[in-house]
Amino acid sequence: MINPKKALVYGIIAITVVVITVTMYVALFRSPSDISLAVKSGIQPIANSNNPSIEQFKNQFCGLNSIPNSNNYVMEYRLPHTCEMPLGIAVDNQAGKVWYVSTKQGVLGDYNLITKKFDKEISIPVWNVRKYPMDFSNVWSVKVDPKGNSIWFTDEKQNTIWRYSKAPGFDMYKIPEKSAAFGTISPVSLDFDSKGDLYFVGIHSPVLWFGNVTQMKNDTSDGIRKIPMPVGNFKDIDSKQISTGSLAVDNKRNVIWISLSAFASEGEILRYNMTSRTFDTFVLPEQLSLPVGLAVDNNGNLWATDHGTSIFYTIDIKSHNVTMFATSNASPKIYGLNESSSLPEDAYTLPYWMEKGADDGSIWFNEHQGNKIARFDPVTNTLYEYWIPTQNRLWGDCPPSSKTCGIANVLQFSNGENGQTWFTEFSENKIGSIATSAYFNNNDNGSHQLPFSVSASPPELTVKRGQSVEIKANISSGASLSSDINMVSSGTFTPTGTLGNSTGSFSEQSFLLEPMHTKEVSFIFTPATDLGSGEYTLMLGAQNDAITIMKAVNVHILD
Repeated sequence: MINPKKALVYGIIAITVVVITVTMYVALFRSPSDISLAVKSGIQPIANSNNPSIEQFKNQFCGLNSIPNSNNYVMEYRLPHTCEMPLGIAVDNQAGKVWYVSTKQGVLGDYNLITKKFDKEISIPVWNVRKYPMDFSNVWSVKVDPKGNSIWFTDEKQNTIWRYSKAPGFDMYKIPEKSAAFGTISPVSLDFDSKGDLYFVGIHSPVLWFGNVTQMKNDTSDGIRKIPMPVGNFKDIDSKQISTGSLAVDNKRNVIWISLSAFASEGEILRYNMTSRTFDTFVLPEQLSLPVGLAVDNNGNLWATDHGTSIFYTIDIKSHNVTMFATSNASPKIYGLNESSSLPEDAYTLPYWMEKGADDGSIWFNEHQGNKIARFDPVTNTLYEYWIPTQNRLWGDCPPSSKTCGIANVLQFSNGENGQTWFTEFSENKIGSIATSAYFNNNDNGSHQLPFSVSASPPELTVKRGQSVEIKANISSGASLSSDINMVSSGTFTPTGTLGNSTGSFSEQSFLLEPMHTKEVSFIFTPATDLGSGEYTLMLGAQNDAITIMKAVNVHILD
């Protein structure tokens, strides 16, 4: 289990030819024992099937025995070749393809949305880690350019940005600066402005990078320049601990949003004005020290994830006010527990990367440790969480007697048109899709119709500490589906999303909801006497084995 107090940012492994050097960004790994294993394993220039370290690496990262699973909303697809370790992914609506990069094999692959088959993978001309059996280069970002002519992606180990187009093929652009401590800036996130020029950031570089696409030349740094970011609030922090998370370009308002952090010390959001070439800084509340994913909603407000908790949040661009929301609590299945068992104290879901939906302006993010991909509707304040039907015991703290345990390591995703969302499973050798519309009418992954809807009343309330208040939740089923319902609650009262010392109880915890029926369930909430006064968000809803739906209720706590 990842403990965010120990694991600083996200899953970045810096591997040299001599040894595997684990950077301070280690949250991809499941536990300190996994990290220790990676450190001890080393690099073998020549593969040797009898080498136990190589075998352990393959077991941990290659998904050797993984199978494509599915439920009513999620369908998984095993990749054509062994141990691809996919990370970045992009839906190409114009070409009808889903592009991904194998961080291990160094190939650009695609799934054809028309033929529903994998097309031939294209070998990236320079990918030095291919020759090392326990090495890979993180490709966190894959993007289709605004005109749909080229595929762009980041390359951690070679400190480069790549572009692929049918003619002339691959171009590699060298980033003109490296991290003295890590050997690479670890490019992590890229996007385009309204002119089609490139902006990107690197984990180990407090710099916004700009690429003039017409001036960029293959195998050079031409056309790439840096825009230093203000880091004055980090002046007493070791520069190696300052990490850039991601960026989101808002071309409608001509600004770029960037997440920046030093874990447990400082979390900030920067806004860069592309016209005036100036920065504004948004200092985050103390509990939100690890911002990573960013997205801009239809009203221009920024949304972000905190990858050290179970919290995601929005920043009002006019008032600068921060409103926090919580995911549902981590499923006991992740820890090999039954529903009545108590979760570990550090059972964070770790919201990670974020993207605006292509069709409806909703906000999407993945829950790395929660083993879900979530969609939040900012208009109705409704959270939809889709359970990923794969669990890997090697990526979890699993009791020996447990039958299911662990996570699928869903690390990146991309939204396309017609309700299609595609994601990668880094250590399972698979990609997957989520159906939210009639795009999947061919029954590729069963029925995508939501089995129930949720409403809550009142949507906002004020209560004194130690006093109780009633909230009514209505669960309504669809026309043709019955569903086994389990009521769920969470909130921003604690970093894990639990109620903490506050209490809440439903009048009925679980029941069978017949088609075309509505069930009203009361929730009695009592804020703890030691809960600080202020603004919180209570999440109430219902779930079955495949989906969780929750409504946000604003709670004002008085002394």
